[in-house]
Amino acid sequence: MIWPSTVLGAVAGFAIASIPGGLLGALLGQVVDRRLRLASWGQLRERLGGSAPAENNELLFIMLGRLAKCDGRVRQQHIEQVRLEMQRMRLDDAAQRRAIEAFSRGKTGRDNLRTPLRAQAPNATPMLSACWRMVSAAGPVSRSERELILLWGTWLGVSVNANEALRTSAPPRQSMPVQSTYQQALKLLGVTADSNPAEIKRAYRRLLSRHHPDKLQGSGASPEQVRMATEKTRELHHAYSLVRERHGF
Repeated sequence: MIWPSTVLGAVAGFAIASIPGGLLGALLGQVVDRRLRLASWGQLRERLGGSAPAENNELLFIMLGRLAKCDGRVRQQHIEQVRLEMQRMRLDDAAQRRAIEAFSRGKTGRDNLRTPLRAQAPNATPMLSACWRMVSAAGPVSRSERELILLWGTWLGVSVNANEALRTSAPPRQSMPVQSTYQQALKLLGVTADSNPAEIKRAYRRLLSRHHPDKLQGSGASPEQVRMATEKTRELHHAYSLVRERHGF
């Protein structure tokens, strides 16, 4: 373990006031290391770059954002895959907003992922499987996408062969949105097959009001958040049409 601020403080203090300065600088640097929880040069670089450490779920969506942008353009299939991953993880509204922000952050490529990934070895399999699903969502996996996932695998302590095995075992991307069947549409709207038309309409309007992209105007939302809200609204429209047709109203 390296205490970067302690080292820097000691060197700077010694340069200014010899040994007493070095001791004082090391002491002050240690206070900074402990307060900011800095235990490596990589963590110090991340702090200086203005990026706060990501939580586990946010780290995954940062990775997915980097992969989506890896070959230059984020496609609609990538957006749909992010939505599927959030549904698979059963994230609530607040967690979904953080995931979308992390996805946008990942597209910038500014985060140094080596240190945080080394701490995520127990979660290596689900994280790498999600990465393979992301790059498979828009077609054949490119060389740059594959190399990036294999690199992350080494940081997570996974061998190349084991990582490649996750690629072949990852379930294929769903070709239709998750609400494409009647039962899934009911679940998306939060109603049951026994709900009456008035209950279904109220549930639909409530969800539409909550997720409609127009609510994001003037709120400082990123383009990615607007796109995700638009996709969610499209899913709600589809689900409501399917349920309404089945119930005959």
